[in-house]
Amino acid sequence: MTLATVPSGVRPLYSNRYKAGVLGLLLATYTFNFVDRTIISTLGQAIKLDLRISDTQLGLLSGLYFALLYTFLGIPVARLAERWNRVTIISLSLVIWSGFTALCGSAANFAQLALYRFGVGVGEAGCSPPSHSLISDYYEPRKRASALAVYSFGIPLGTLFGAVIGGWLAQEFSWRVAFVIVGLPGVLLGVVLKLAVQEPPRGHSEPAARPSALPPFSLAQEFRELGAVAKTLFGTWPVLHTVLGVTLASFGSYGSGAFAPPYFVRGFGLSLTQVGMIVGLAAGVSAGVGTLVGGFVTDWAVRRSTIWYALIPAIGLMVCAPIYITAYLQTDWKMAAAILLIPGLFHYVYLGPTFSVVQNSVEPHRRATATALLFFVLNLIALGGGPVFTGWLIDRLAQFHFNHEHVTGLLPSLTGAFGAPEGASFLAACPGGTAPQDAAAGLVQACQGALARATQQGILVTLCFYVWAGLHYALAAIGMVRHMKARAVA
Repeated sequence: MTLATVPSGVRPLYSNRYKAGVLGLLLATYTFNFVDRTIISTLGQAIKLDLRISDTQLGLLSGLYFALLYTFLGIPVARLAERWNRVTIISLSLVIWSGFTALCGSAANFAQLALYRFGVGVGEAGCSPPSHSLISDYYEPRKRASALAVYSFGIPLGTLFGAVIGGWLAQEFSWRVAFVIVGLPGVLLGVVLKLAVQEPPRGHSEPAARPSALPPFSLAQEFRELGAVAKTLFGTWPVLHTVLGVTLASFGSYGSGAFAPPYFVRGFGLSLTQVGMIVGLAAGVSAGVGTLVGGFVTDWAVRRSTIWYALIPAIGLMVCAPIYITAYLQTDWKMAAAILLIPGLFHYVYLGPTFSVVQNSVEPHRRATATALLFFVLNLIALGGGPVFTGWLIDRLAQFHFNHEHVTGLLPSLTGAFGAPEGASFLAACPGGTAPQDAAAGLVQACQGALARATQQGILVTLCFYVWAGLHYALAAIGMVRHMKARAVA
């Protein structure tokens, strides 16, 4: 691929105000993306009781069933985005996933809800790869971590709105109404985005790296491009460990986050509205500040040394893990909720620097593909596996605690859950996690106690993935300066 050299000093096509407006619309799009993706966690307990499903099934709905088509379609959509109008792709995708989110409210059983979740995943596959590519064309490398952090602010913001609004709607109306009301506005936003955002030239923020016309389409050429991007992501030490770090951190986030709302319902008997406020404030305030701070601090720090692309995420994840664990060990829900306002300040600092490393490591005509390959690995493992792993672990622990009420420690519980005889079936005795309506008081208490303790312990185990992720970011620091110098973005 030859590169067209553009004289330095060329006046930018877009004003700072316009670029901020574009970034704001992309932020709004990503916010809807995460509202529609994660609202099922807030509604999970209501869905579980209504459809009589297990926590493993709930984890499948939250993770794998969404992630399968989302991850596999992301790569061909990204390759299309390298050649076609990215704004159009994002707009169409937003309309599709919003429509399927609304349809989730009509599901009569687990199979129908799973089908609609597949549809949400199909639509959302067209969001982040072209969005990251657009942002990188609007913002130069020295501002890229902060711009991508602002875009990533849609994660905590979407979680906030999904938790607060979804919890209130489910409490006042039903989980079905919640899906419909949060889904439909995205269709309107898709139209606004298409009308308001212009498609920038490729490499606009880096005039010397603007690519010439792409070669004619061929499958051989597409596979060569995928191979070149994969070599950078998985064959370069600092980038590889950055990818492993974000994947493991996301595994912990999706796994624990999917069952945080049910935990407060099961463990403390709170309403969905109360739970929505707790989870929403922790995600929207604490994690939101951490996301933005991580991006802006990184752009400031890497002017001195690009090693901070790796060290800031490593430090943040190592600090947040013990704080999360402390929160979930509390016996008073108010204390747990108060502590949960702290770890997000450190947890989500990894988003901006991670995405900046990936975007800065490839050429402008490969940036959507780089994000798609990153998200393929991240979401197939983290989103596809995190909630399923935690849900499966909770089911195993609930089975154990139902038969061994006296065991409370985490290590004895894990040992027993995978080594003790099965005993009486928790799922049969407690369909949907609760005792039948005419059950004796002892059975009601046994079902409630087993599920509450299992949920707490399942979350605690999943939170340990943050430490593992932090170790990979620390390893990414080895060679990061040399890699970034080679990419000429230091």
